[in-house]
Amino acid sequence: MGIPLIQKYRVASYILGRKFRRVKRYPLVLMLEPLFQCNLACAGCGKIDYPKEILQKRVSVEDALRAVEECGAPMVSIPGGEPLIHKEMPQIVAGIVARKRFVYLCTNAILLAKHIDDYRPSSYLTFSVHLDGNRERHDESVCQEGVFDKAVAAIRLARSKGFRVTVNCTLFQNEKPDEVADFFDLAQSLGVEGITVSPGYSYQHAPRQDVFLGRGASKQLFRDIFKRGRERGARWPFNQSSLFLDFLAGNQTYQCTPWSNPTYNLFGWQRPCYLLTDEGYAGSFRALMEETDWERYGVGRNPKCANCMAHCGFEGTAVDDTFAHPLKALKVALRGPRVDGPMAPELPFLYADQPPAVAAIPVADVKRASRPEESRRASHV
Repeated sequence: MGIPLIQKYRVASYILGRKFRRVKRYPLVLMLEPLFQCNLACAGCGKIDYPKEILQKRVSVEDALRAVEECGAPMVSIPGGEPLIHKEMPQIVAGIVARKRFVYLCTNAILLAKHIDDYRPSSYLTFSVHLDGNRERHDESVCQEGVFDKAVAAIRLARSKGFRVTVNCTLFQNEKPDEVADFFDLAQSLGVEGITVSPGYSYQHAPRQDVFLGRGASKQLFRDIFKRGRERGARWPFNQSSLFLDFLAGNQTYQCTPWSNPTYNLFGWQRPCYLLTDEGYAGSFRALMEETDWERYGVGRNPKCANCMAHCGFEGTAVDDTFAHPLKALKVALRGPRVDGPMAPELPFLYADQPPAVAAIPVADVKRASRPEESRRASHV
């Protein structure tokens, strides 16, 4: 398994074309968020405070495809909410595929078996199934038993029908490196094309703020996980650049490039990124790119960004560094991320208050303190 050559070629050609024209900021992946409603209520979800009338709204097929054209990114990620709830999702996906854009349809997979025949296998379509670990860990994360087994069954079904499938994994507090390594082994055994992994971002409106990792804890966790993989001789099929994985392990000093993953949703073009929900919206993609004060955001620039190491913020940075330093990227790809020695320095903080430390709580407490009756939640990242 692996990313098809046609996708590698088209994305590389797109990036080289922008660099040849000396375009400073360009989109790599459009985050197309067609709804906020979900059929799960997860402890770390940040899309949770919308009233019923907003949760019932949908981005239309016409508006979704207009955003795809307006943005021009070669890849489109469709998160949510749960996209398979959207009755016109098959038409949206078909329209994106017809435009030869690579679409990653993110799903918790509960509804995938029911709707899978609404889609056709294509090198341009990938089901990105959300799994946060093995059975117990994942079901605790989504606050509902039985979801892991449904997701695994859906992955097997989609693979049997010839679909591209990846796993999208978010890591939170109190992860155990051996258990995460076991999960990566399992994901690989399922025959998925790749694993997308990221530390959980501390959404302002998430019901629990103490389930998220700080930057130092994230880096050490990933070093420990990659060390386990090296000890096992594993070659886990990550669906990410080698330098982004090296960044997660604390070996690269990167600033966020939020314009590389612009977001379009019910309210328009979200400033500055998918993860910050209170910074306003632009009326067009051009306005988003030209009128957003990008220097206000990023590590050391904004307290809201202090602990973020999410792939939608830093993968674009790592890809840019890959094209600037291909030999460095190749070395990391061949050897894997470094798992010992000093970490790369952090960017300086340019605001008065230092970022608050993120407290740890037992994993078992996450599920107990995050029951639907104890907080208002209706969507899933």
